[in-house]
Parts: sequence; C-alpha cells; structure tokens
Amino acid sequence: MKKIINNSLSVLIFLLMSNYTIAQDKVIKITGILVEDTTSQPIPYATVVINDKNTKKIISGTTSDDNGRFSISTSKTNFYVEISFMGFETKTITEFKITNGKVILGKIALVTDNEALDEVVVTSEVSKTVFKLDKRVFNVGADISSTGASALEVLNNVPSVTVSIEGEISLRGSSGVQILINGKPSVLADESSNALGTITADMIESIEVITNPSAKYEASGTAGILNIILKKDEKKGWNGSVSINTGIPDNHSVGLSLNRRTENFNLFAQLGAGYRSLPKDSEAINKNLTDNEVIYSDGIEYRNETFYNITLGTDYHINDLNVLTLSGNFAYEIEEQPSETNFSYFDSNNDLISNWVRNETTDATNPKYSYELNYKKQFKNNEEHTFQLSALGRFFGKDQSSHFTNTTISGTDNNSNQETETDFQQADYTFKADYTNPINDTYTLETGAQYVINDVGNDYEVRGLINDVYVVNEELTNNFEYNQKVFGFYATAAYEKEKWGIKAGLRVEQTNLKTLLTNTNESNEQNFSNFFPTLHTSYKVSDNVSFQAGYSRRIFRPRLWDLNPFFNIRNNFNVRVGNPNLQPEFTDSYELTSIYKIGKASLSSSIYHKYTTAVIERVSTFENNVTITTPENIGTNATIGFETNGKYRPNNWLTLTGDFNFNYFDRIGTNETQIFNFSGSQWSSRFGSKIGLPADIDVELTGRYQSSFETVQGNVTGYAFLDLGVRKKIFKGKAIINLGVRDLFESRIQESYVYQPTFETYSFSQRGRFITLGISYGFGKGEAMTYSGGRRR
Repeated sequence: MKKIINNSLSVLIFLLMSNYTIAQDKVIKITGILVEDTTSQPIPYATVVINDKNTKKIISGTTSDDNGRFSISTSKTNFYVEISFMGFETKTITEFKITNGKVILGKIALVTDNEALDEVVVTSEVSKTVFKLDKRVFNVGADISSTGASALEVLNNVPSVTVSIEGEISLRGSSGVQILINGKPSVLADESSNALGTITADMIESIEVITNPSAKYEASGTAGILNIILKKDEKKGWNGSVSINTGIPDNHSVGLSLNRRTENFNLFAQLGAGYRSLPKDSEAINKNLTDNEVIYSDGIEYRNETFYNITLGTDYHINDLNVLTLSGNFAYEIEEQPSETNFSYFDSNNDLISNWVRNETTDATNPKYSYELNYKKQFKNNEEHTFQLSALGRFFGKDQSSHFTNTTISGTDNNSNQETETDFQQADYTFKADYTNPINDTYTLETGAQYVINDVGNDYEVRGLINDVYVVNEELTNNFEYNQKVFGFYATAAYEKEKWGIKAGLRVEQTNLKTLLTNTNESNEQNFSNFFPTLHTSYKVSDNVSFQAGYSRRIFRPRLWDLNPFFNIRNNFNVRVGNPNLQPEFTDSYELTSIYKIGKASLSSSIYHKYTTAVIERVSTFENNVTITTPENIGTNATIGFETNGKYRPNNWLTLTGDFNFNYFDRIGTNETQIFNFSGSQWSSRFGSKIGLPADIDVELTGRYQSSFETVQGNVTGYAFLDLGVRKKIFKGKAIINLGVRDLFESRIQESYVYQPTFETYSFSQRGRFITLGISYGFGKGEAMTYSGGRRR
C-alpha cells in the first residue's frame, strides 16, 4: 500500500513538471488497455509508470482514460512497466517486444488486492451523523464510498432509513418519503425507476434526514424528506446498468440506465418497457336493518398494464459556481381492467331473490410526461451561500372506455348493460426560487417563494342500454373541471452554536381553488390565505447523544378524487363519490426526539402531539340497499403518541432494524344529525433482519403489524404480514440476482365494518402473494442497481 502511494505521488510530481521534452531521437511508444481480471471491465485513472531497470527510478508516467486505455512514450530502452490502482495488486511487466518503435501490451488484467482493500476500510474516515437544528446530516465516509455501492445501499446505512432488497425506501417505518437531489426534485430521485442505482457512494457528500420540515418546505403533509447532496467532483466516466425482471402474477420488464460524467456535463438516460398485472379479490355485504334485506357480492378484478418509458437528463456545470439542469421523462401505458363480480340478493326470510354476475371490460391509454429546468448559483465566500431557480411541469392523460354487463343466473331478472367513457387530463406546474445566506458560522438566513398550478379536466359519460340502444344517463354524466393555484413565500432565521441552536420560520401560502361541473353549471370557489410557523431547536449532549424539538403547522388539501362528485359504477351497491365542498385539514404538530448511538446500535425515540381541525373522514350513507361513501369534514382529532426506531449491526453479516408507533386519539365531531365523539388507540410495528451469508448472498426478512382501530362509523381490522428477499452478488457486485416474495403468507388484508342504526356494511379486499425475480448488471464505476421494479405507485 505504501508503495502504491509513493508511486502515485511520484507520477503526480512528474506530470506537473512543465516544459519537459524528450531530447533523444528514438522514441518508444507503449500502449495497453487495463481491465479487471474477473469482469473484463475497463479500469480508468490507474497509474502507469516506466521505471529504469538499474536505478528503479521513474522515467515517465501517465494514467488510463475512461476506457482503461493508456499511451506513454520514452527514449530509454532499459525499462520496465509498473501499473497500480487502489484496490488492485500492483502489476510489473518486464517482458515485452519492441517492434518499429512500439510496445503493444494489449489487454492487461489487474487482480483485486483484498488485503489492500481491508487496509483502506480500517484507516479511512468513518461515516458519521451530525445533528443540525431541523435535520440530521449523515456524512458519507470512505468506509462506504470505497465499496462502490449504489445510493440505495448508502441510504440503508443512514439511521432511521430502511431500504428493502426490492429498493423500497422508508423513513421511521413510513413510506411516501420525498427524495431530493441537492435540495431539489430530480429524475434521478424518482423512486419508481432504477435511477438511484446509477449514483455511486463516492459521488455522495452527505444525506440530510428531515422528519419535521421547516418553513422552507411546502406546508402540505409528507412522511419526511431525504436530501442527497452530491460532491462537486463527481466521478467522471460511464455508469450504467441493464436489468431483466419477471414475476408472479405477471410482472415482466427490461430496463437500461446510463450515466455519463465529464468535466462539465452529467448526462443521464433511462429506457424501460414491460407488462404487469395486479389482481385483487374483494367481498362486500350490505345489510338493511329496516327490512333485513341483504346483498352479498364477491369477485376478482385486474389491472393489466403494458408500459414504456424514457428519461433523459443533464447537469451542465457552467463553472465551479453555476450549474444548469435540464431533464425530462415520457411514459406511455396501455391498460386493461377486466373484472367479474357475483351478486346475491336475499329478503328478510333469507330467501334468495336474485343472483347475477356483473362483468367489466375496461381499456385505457395513459400518456404522461414531466420536465425540469433548474439553475443553481453558489457564491465565492461560502459554498452554502446559494441561489436557486427551478421550473417543473407534469402531465397525465387517460382515455378510458368501459363496458359493464349484468347477466342473471337465477331469480328476478337483473340483466342490464352500461358503458362509460372517460377523458381525463391533468397538468401540474411548479416554479420555485430559494436563497440561503450563512452570514457567519452562527447565523443563517433563508428565504424563497413557490407557485404551484394544478389544472385538471375530467369528462365522464355513462350510457345505459335501452331498447338495444345506448342512451346517455344524464344523472351520472358530467364534466368536472378542477383548478388550484397555491402561492407560497417563506423566511427562516437560525442561530447555531456547537452544542445548541434554534431556528424559527414562517411560511405564508395563498390558495385559490375552483371546481366546476360544466353540464349542470355547479361551481365552487375557495380562496384563503394561511400562516404556517415553524420552530426547531436541538441540543447536543455528546457525539452519541442529542435531543431535538420541533413545532410546525401543516395543511392537507383535498385531492382531486376527494372533490370529484362522480359515481364509480364498478359495483352499483358500493359507490364512492367525491365532495366538491370539502375543506382542507390543518394540523399543529409538536415533537420531542432523542437520538442515541451506543456502540453498533442507533436508537431514535419521539413523543409527539398532533391537533387537527376540519378532519376529513369517509362517511357512509344507505339508500335502496346502496352504500354511498363520501368524504366529509368531521370535527377535530387530538393525538398523542410515542414512536421509536432502531438499527443494530452486531457484526458484518447481520443487521437488525425495528420500529414501533403507538398513538391515542380523541375525536370530537358531528355530521348533520350524527355525533362522532369517541376515543381510541392504534399501534403498528415493523421488524427487519438482513443476514449476510457466504458466497455474497443476503437474506432479508421484514415483518409488519397494523392493529385494528375504531373509525367514525365502525372499525378497521388489524393485520400482519411478512416479506422475504434474497440477493446474490456475482462478478464482485457487477451483477445482482434478486428474489422477492411480498406477503409470504398471504395475510395482508383490508377489512372494514360500518355499524349504523339502519344499516351495516362489510368490505374486504386482498392482493395476495407477489413473487419477483430480477437480474441486473452494472458497468462503469458502481455496482448493479438494486432491483426496484414491480411496485405499483
């Protein structure tokens, strides 16, 4: 190892010498290509030197290029070639043939030096977590970056963060985490693709973990934020991966990811295509307590999808202080949604009145695309002194047609045919400006603004077969237009010393929401402004013990389908419909967190309190044996809870993770004549183990449990399930084979009850077991991508 370092320094000094020329007439040119012995992949930036055979001193030196090629010249004839690169055994070449002033060495295979690698891990800087006012910063040390791991594997080393073998990211046991790259959304951060697999550990400076966002971030709710900060000197050259995946039920795909880095450009491209199916078993019971009539239904529905996508992106480093980013994604999906539901109608004497089958055939095409333009400027006085502008756009369309057929099996005639047509278009635009100024080591100011536009149109038509002619049902047909504009402005100020600090912020958001049913000219407009204060503080007891406290006010704005008043007629006796008059929820969130690091274990525990007003709940009504479920604003909800999560790695082959969340809630509310005052509790837990076996095999078991809990009209049943994953690395991590089994025992269910004086309903659904198998091969500087296909979002 010492010899490698000495030779490298000597070559560096030699290369920096200016005006050095070869004075001799006869020049010998030596060429070759450096590759790894096991994978034959090129080795860039390796050191190649020519030494004098007698004195052992360096005559000349160079480094290999991106493709492992090198070329070097000398006028000496009594020499030998020495090649070295960190992590590989030094190779000395003394036997070669000089022909016409050339030495062609061809492909030269370097052998991995395991002892040298071990030495690097022991002596290098170790990754560590730094506690900031409103976040934790995980600084990536050489113990991880030297391994060539992907960004997903780096994330799995971050306290409170878990990444399954399939690539699913969770924070404190909760999914739905927002991933940012250098503080902004990016195609590289799209968890639905394998893009994170092309970012290698040595490109990452740090990862910020934000569980209670400050005023800088949108006030709408989120499970948390992970911000990946890339180094300025990102590794140059090619990175990429190709993957092939299959599964049961049908889940087949192929993908190609490429990443090219040069001095000024970072280019990213991804291509993918596949087919997947998502079956679901369902069952429902509607019981009329007034006349004791009952309707049973059970069936299976599918969502079969053929998809194609392409992603392109580039970062242009104008200079050391200015970066311009442009990226885009286009996807096209072809859907089929066949379903079959059996209905049975019984009277008060439990006699069968009618039995029929409802079949659905649905076809749809879904084009969607997104694009991003971002400019970031850093100032010379401090790299954290930045100004950033960004513009993002997204579009999603759906052209869907459905055909429903009722076929009577026995009893009363229920034969009928229906058709629906849907023309749906959604466009979202986001414009942001952010400015950060660390005035000195103690004080930091942040300010910025954001403007978000959501523009949606949904033209929906229902037709019924009357006298062999399909006639439009005007009661169920309409065109719904939804337009929301949110303008936000924020400012924060922070005071931070070595052990203690405080950060206060205020975000102001002005919301304008308009909805319109064009056929009936029913409109609704909401225009309101809200203040969202935040306050964070932290105290560092030692490097292993820290405390954080935070307060933030958040908002949950009703989503499109919460507002859209259309009936879904897939099951005519269990209908969901939106409420265009729905108001947003507001939550005041308080949190006190302690973070401990004890040896090889890390533990984070929080006590929290949330108070929510205008709580949105789904309320069921009953008419003519039909259950109609509509979201309504139902009073307030006060919650107090405890959450803890930990990670323990006793040795190199075993990692244990777990989290537990318990909360007690107190509900107060009314809806029309109903009173919804009640108290209850619920809890959830997750335990995971990752076991490293010989032959580079990893086994992962993750078990989850969700308790039952009371709702405003009934209750939801608890469930437990287990996921299994197996991963095998081959070719020293350049290729990975993954086997995943989700819901191993087919125990994950959705089951709910509604109990009311005049009716009772029961609803059950289950997805079942999913088995996936994938193989991925990585080339360039990093490992193969961790398989992340097969999860529907």
